Formats: sequence, C-alpha cells, structure tokens
Amino acid sequence: MKMGNQTVVSDFLLLGLPIRPDQQDLFYTLFLAMYVTTVLGNLLILVLICLDPHLHTPMYLFLSNLSFSDLCFSSVTMPKLLQDMQSHIPSISYAGCLTQMYFFLLFADLESFLLVAMAYDRYVAICFPLHYTAIMSPRLCLSLLVLSWVLTICVSLLHTVLMARLSFCADNVIPHFFCDMSALLKLACSDIQINETVIFILGGLVIIVPFLLIFSSYARIVSSILKVRSARGIHKAFSTCGSHLSVVSLFYGTIIGLYLCPSSNNSTVKETVMAVMYTVVTPMLNPFIYSLRNQDIKGALRRVFSKWTISFFFNQ
Repeated sequence: MKMGNQTVVSDFLLLGLPIRPDQQDLFYTLFLAMYVTTVLGNLLILVLICLDPHLHTPMYLFLSNLSFSDLCFSSVTMPKLLQDMQSHIPSISYAGCLTQMYFFLLFADLESFLLVAMAYDRYVAICFPLHYTAIMSPRLCLSLLVLSWVLTICVSLLHTVLMARLSFCADNVIPHFFCDMSALLKLACSDIQINETVIFILGGLVIIVPFLLIFSSYARIVSSILKVRSARGIHKAFSTCGSHLSVVSLFYGTIIGLYLCPSSNNSTVKETVMAVMYTVVTPMLNPFIYSLRNQDIKGALRRVFSKWTISFFFNQ
C-alpha cells in the first residue's frame, strides 16, 4: 500500500446506472432528451432575461445565474454519462475525475447560495415593498453574487486539493455514474480523516446554513402574508414565491433524502437514483417551474417572440 502524494491508479472505471443491458438504448434516449431539454430550457431563460428590459430586476438577475448554474451543473455529468452508456469500458482519467468532482461541487454549492439570495429577495419584496428598491440595490445584488461565486470556488477547490493528496491503490471501480466525492473517499488507501472533517464542517456552511436561512426567510414571509387582509394580495404573494419554493423543495429534498436519511439496504442503488434526481431531473424542471408559474417570463416570451416576428417580416 502506498501512502503520501503518489497516486497508483491512472484512471477510474465508472459503473454507471443500474440498468439492464436490454434497457440501455431506451434509457440513453431518455437521458439524451432530458439533457437537451435542460440545455434549451435554461438557455431560453437566460436569453429572455438578457433581451427583455422588464426582467432586468434583482429577482431575475439571480434567476439568470441559477439557470446558468443548472446548465453547467447538468453538463458536468450528463455528457460523460451518455458517452459511457455507449462505451464498453466507461473509464475516466484521474485528472478528469478530479476536474469533474471540482465543477460538480462548484455548481451544486453555487445553486445552494443562489437559492438563499433569491429567498432574501422575496423576503424584502413582500415584507418591505416600499423599501425594496433601496434595499436591493445593484451594489447589494452584485455583492451577493460575487460572495456566492467566491465561496463556492474556494470550497470546491479545498475539497479537490484535499482529494488530490490521497492515494488510490488497488480498487479503481467507482459504483456511480460520476466522480462523487463520497465514492472516491471509499476507494482511498490513505488517511481520509482530514477530508471527512472538512466535509463535516463545510457541509454545514453549504447545506445546513443556507437551508436554515431560506426557512427563516419564508417563515417571515408567511407571517407577513397572513397579516394581509386582502385575498387578492395573499394570492399574489403566494404566487410570487411559489416557483422559488418548488425549486427549493426539489433541490434540498433530494439532498436531505440522500445524505441525512441513509438507508441500510440497497444504499448504492438509492444513492445513484437520488443523484439522478438532483443532477438530471432538478435542472431540467427548474425552467418549467419558473416559466409555467411566472407571468413575467410568459410576458417576456411573448414580447421577444413578437419583436422577432415583426423584424422577420420587415426584413423580407
């Protein structure tokens, strides 16, 4: 057994999804369709927010970053998964594995912080509507975005550097469809105590603290809404927050189900299925949630489409 900084293995084998060989083509088509939908849906949100001046507000600034994060988050794992489903030897190099792990952590953590910023934006909009413009100034919005990006870059880099110092000896088979940090730690043949300590500490920073901040924001929002005597006002407030709450439920529901509610039976299968939920399904559903429940997005789509249609006919 080798210790220290030297790495024995040069690549890893990804076992992928627990799919029977006769179902490979069916699931390949399904996941390809889901990935294309994710890319097109999030690109549509980004384009609409960029082109429509009505959406140049703090809420949609955060939403554009969330769509970009979802697009990149899905692209970290999905192309490799699709490639491996058509490959007889689904391998990934050591450097490629660490790179995938870094960007996976980066965009997963970024989504967590962006959801906090969006929750704070909704809290200010509903609880302090007269002071919304003054509080959610461009400087504050930019500061929240920069803080989110800097924190996630530093956290992801720290995890990756600590992983790079480990040695991987005999076993190089990862029972997953991507280089998950917990799966890699199980293969290490050197001391992982530092890694586990950092995961425990930073896990609270990245998952628990944002979740509590979001919960606190919406607890105050609900309290403020219940004080509104107008049924129309209550409906408008709930509809404004409905999209964001749906995204928060999807994102944190799968993470809590995976990491905080472990099962003793079929843990590998459960981890894989839950990972598919928050790496494939959630980024795909987010654009639909925001577009179907959001009148501003629908209005922007109509305006942009009408503008393009008029321009097309006048240029003929």
